[in-house]
Amino acid sequence: MNLNSILIGSEDPQRLAEYYTGLFGKPSFEEGGFTGWQLGSGAMVIGRHDQVKGHNQHPGRLIWNLETADVKGDFERLKAAGAKVIQEPYQPSPAPEGWIATFTDPDDNYFQLMSPMEM
Repeated sequence: MNLNSILIGSEDPQRLAEYYTGLFGKPSFEEGGFTGWQLGSGAMVIGRHDQVKGHNQHPGRLIWNLETADVKGDFERLKAAGAKVIQEPYQPSPAPEGWIATFTDPDDNYFQLMSPMEM
């Protein structure tokens, strides 16, 4: 199997599309009410969902991650582009090479920058 994308449902997908366009640039595709960005080998897609209303009441339930070798540099770039910061870069373990930074979007969905991890 291969996880190839994540779909974020929203009552206001246009607001999210504008937010993520500010962070990631022009979407890779916009079709049928869906907007998406190719991020590495996977995609992040936004679309309207009739079961989603308002803000995410449990933003920590599902967090999507972007792997980067430069967490601190990409953190500063996304922050300067308007990303809302939840947690500045930190090391969750004593390993000096592992970093994580957490952001949220206008619907209160969390996403993170993470140092590459061996599986």
